[in-house]
Amino acid sequence: MLAMLGSIGMTMIILACALPAYKVWWPFFVVLFYLITPIPALIGKRNSVDGDRMAAVTNSIFATIGIVISSFALPIVLARSDVIHWGACYLTLAGNCVAYLTILGYFFGYESDDSW
Repeated sequence: MLAMLGSIGMTMIILACALPAYKVWWPFFVVLFYLITPIPALIGKRNSVDGDRMAAVTNSIFATIGIVISSFALPIVLARSDVIHWGACYLTLAGNCVAYLTILGYFFGYESDDSW
């Protein structure tokens, strides 16, 4: 199920870039955000000390939320500045939703709770 959702999300991103009406590859830069989104959680998990466990969790959640908001803001800023079309922006935002639901599903489904 997660692989199917990931494929659908990436298909939306690629369609936002490759459809003949749009023909710009700027929306594809949101894929970089997909790659760096889990990094703060992994660093926070690894660097959490027993007494300072909650601070590591809070800081990693804060950094992850900043990355996610930036990935939603990038296509909107590009569309407002007329670099991409609004249709490409909407496809990118829909792809973002699907991709982040996939990442969230992975962390809730496959990561154990006892590691935090």
